[in-house]
Amino acid sequence: MTLEHLHSDLITCTRCSRLVEWRERVGLEKRRAYLGHDYWAKPVPGFGDPSAEILIFGLAPGAHGSNRTGRPFTGDASGGFLYPALYRAGLANQPDSISRDDGMRLRHAYITAAVRCAPPDNKPLPQELKNCSIWTNLELALLPKLRVYLALGKIAHEALLSYHGLRKSLYPFGHGTEYTLPNGLILLSSYHVSRQNTNTGKLTAQMFDGVVARAKHLAGIK
Repeated sequence: MTLEHLHSDLITCTRCSRLVEWRERVGLEKRRAYLGHDYWAKPVPGFGDPSAEILIFGLAPGAHGSNRTGRPFTGDASGGFLYPALYRAGLANQPDSISRDDGMRLRHAYITAAVRCAPPDNKPLPQELKNCSIWTNLELALLPKLRVYLALGKIAHEALLSYHGLRKSLYPFGHGTEYTLPNGLILLSSYHVSRQNTNTGKLTAQMFDGVVARAKHLAGIK
């Protein structure tokens, strides 16, 4: 299987009835600012370099961001924080991610999430995380050059531990925590790039730039 085949299968997934209902309802009702937009309103495939050494692993699509545009962290405030940081680090060819056809390209990095459909209140249920783990299992197996996981937030951090069958208590989450996993890959974590964190100063651009620079160093990227 290739990433392209995986993405084609993924966007037809209806495994979580609550998420299917929510993502599609949001796509029909729309936010006032996007009334003229055609919402993606399907599971959001991963995006980036198939030869990536760094995996950027988020929580789930935003209702009016990725659920609207169909690309991770695209079209909302979280992406407005993440992609400029990747551009400053030389991992993206441009700072702004607006739509699937805006010319954005990533180098050495691939972005996906623990849950591929927008959840109500940005809070997926445990069963929804479990259901979506099948896609994580398939997707990460198709990224053979990964060396570093950059987890954005505690849920993403713990989802990656679950992927490896590791006990969460042995690898507690914190901003800047760094663990070498039994298979040799490194789990590096950051506070999530959500507006709630970036607007309050819990996560600053300087803090995040430091984590991204560390990810590059650990991955051997010059």
